[in-house]
Amino acid sequence: MAKESSQGWQEAEPHRVVVIVDENSNPFELGCATEVFGLRRPELGRDLYDFRLCSPEPRTLMRDGFFTLTGVAGLEAAEEADTLIVPNRPDTEVPRRPAVLDAVRRAHARGARLVGFCSGAFTLAEAGVLDGRRATAHWQWADDFRARYPSVRLEPDVLFVDDGDILTAAGSAAALDLGLHLVRRDHGAEVANAVSRRLVFAAHREGGQRQFVERPMPDLPDESLAPVLAWAQERLDAPLTVADLAGRAAVSPATLHRRFQAQLGTTPLTWLTRERLALACRLIERGEPRFEVVARRSGIGTAAHLRTLMRRETGITPSAYRSRFGPGVK
Repeated sequence: MAKESSQGWQEAEPHRVVVIVDENSNPFELGCATEVFGLRRPELGRDLYDFRLCSPEPRTLMRDGFFTLTGVAGLEAAEEADTLIVPNRPDTEVPRRPAVLDAVRRAHARGARLVGFCSGAFTLAEAGVLDGRRATAHWQWADDFRARYPSVRLEPDVLFVDDGDILTAAGSAAALDLGLHLVRRDHGAEVANAVSRRLVFAAHREGGQRQFVERPMPDLPDESLAPVLAWAQERLDAPLTVADLAGRAAVSPATLHRRFQAQLGTTPLTWLTRERLALACRLIERGEPRFEVVARRSGIGTAAHLRTLMRRETGITPSAYRSRFGPGVK
């Protein structure tokens, strides 16, 4: 069984991730879990997780009868999970199997980490483990979720919610965001970046970023922020300001702020600070022992400011981060 730390989960043997697949489960989220947690990682020289699928039945008909899943473990495999990913299905009004809900409750009672992708939040709520807790779900089901589970603190306009031992992702693609967030929490930013490169997916979208809700298309869509983001990421050690970013984008600071809010769901200054902190984490993981150098090369400034930011954003100090994710730590 994994042992919990202030920042996530650390263990001598690979952390065991188990996915429950039930009737009418969505194949996409199952694929996301397999891609993030189930593939071997020869480029890293080690396997990050022990990954298994399980189902309450020997044959499981997937969503809309697309295919039938066979040959996976029985539901008893959930009893050994360090992280249990619960079923998600489009028919949210249909009650989940009692055996599945019981497995979720037992996992929660013994301290396993629970994860719900998309409509998986309904499974967690039906099991009763979300009462009084923060969670998210796809914006399309937000009103229905609130009506059925008023004791859950729903945050409908974010990509994912990390509430410690229970995590939920809003929609299909957000499952990848949450999966990479878990890899980062378990193994550090450098490993998460390596996994994201193999996925050809953004390494880090903040959980608080807004979901892409249906809205009318503008006649002239705003230009992408990608060029200015790439430019800034190459100059994080420089004294960049919001005015510098706006100048590079050839827009006013107010226009830049609106574009950041619309496209990233955050402000330019918050994005810049988080990018610098991510760079600082990578420098620590690569072995830079001097926190003053880490702070300077990441544009954070001083070791004291680095300490403040890391405690605020990750919950641990730079020294604790190095102990957990530094060179030679497995």
